[in-house]
Amino acid sequence: MCKGKIHRARVTTADLEYEGSISIDTRLMRAADIWPFEMVQVTSLQNSIRWKTYAIPSEKEGEIGLNGPPARLFRPGDQVVILSLAMVEEEELKELEPRVVLVDGDNRIVEVIRKNQMIKGWE
Repeated sequence: MCKGKIHRARVTTADLEYEGSISIDTRLMRAADIWPFEMVQVTSLQNSIRWKTYAIPSEKEGEIGLNGPPARLFRPGDQVVILSLAMVEEEELKELEPRVVLVDGDNRIVEVIRKNQMIKGWE
């Protein structure tokens, strides 16, 4: 299940020499319920590339940094969708509260949408 999403964020850095991962502004991580070192999926809106890596918190406001090998696939300015995924038991679905974090062109939070009503209304 998708437990969190940062929608249409802009890549701010791409560092091939870094050891790997994606650096994400801690405010965005908290808003999307993404934990440090959690596996996330990053999808580029420019070229449909999809990459899985782990998230590391950044204190730099608005930072979305692709590090290591994905630096060849994602460039600063590219828009991405970052998904946080979780395996949950059916009983846990009623408590799941997926969050969608909408950001502006500088990766500042515009709105956090909580999607728990969709799940609760599915029965």
